[in-house]
Amino acid sequence: MKKLLFLIFLLIILLCAQTVHQPDYDLQRQKMVQEQIVARGVRSPVVIKALQRVARHHFVPEKYRPLAYTDRPLPIGAEQTISQPYIVALMTELLELQKTDKVLEIGTGSGYQAAVLAEICDSVFTIEIIASLGNKSRQLLTELGYCNVWCKIEDGYRGWPEHAPFDAIIVTCAPSDIPEPLKEQLAEGGRLVIPVGAASAQELVLLTKRKGRLIYKSVIPVRFVPMLRSGGGVY
Repeated sequence: MKKLLFLIFLLIILLCAQTVHQPDYDLQRQKMVQEQIVARGVRSPVVIKALQRVARHHFVPEKYRPLAYTDRPLPIGAEQTISQPYIVALMTELLELQKTDKVLEIGTGSGYQAAVLAEICDSVFTIEIIASLGNKSRQLLTELGYCNVWCKIEDGYRGWPEHAPFDAIIVTCAPSDIPEPLKEQLAEGGRLVIPVGAASAQELVLLTKRKGRLIYKSVIPVRFVPMLRSGGGVY
């Protein structure tokens, strides 16, 4: 009996020790939103709520999970990165999304931005040129219960004309110029957010379509991975 009680006591100690060392990701996420998102000027309630809900640590490789809620991009493989939380929040806020909106994302990457969009709007169509990343993100988003996200492995420069027009388009990789197909696939009144330029001189740009014309606005300097071509090289 004493031996049994001792083993039970030892098991309780081990379980408690494991619990103590488990990261509190929920707490880290709420702190991230307050210190990195709200404190830096993001005010949209729906964007803040989405960032609070989406568990960023699911979208980074396991070895980087201790850094999942820090204010920095992180490697996700294939020489690509997951954007820092503030940039995700800023770009999402610039889209001014409504519940009924249909959104096109170019550059699925880890799937994190798609998940944030899916928390806010009706449907998300996301394109990734790197098959290993696109397939992994598709599986993860499905496992996490995102039924309103459609993924495709394709060259994102051409957009997704079968489902156009889109109420909003977001691009998470940088071409040297804004792709014409994306301009054409943007709905009247829609908004396109995209980083443009060479790695050393990129800027985040917001385009709004009004009466068929695109109104251009420069937002902030940024640094994104380049937009890749399906045949190799970059746009």
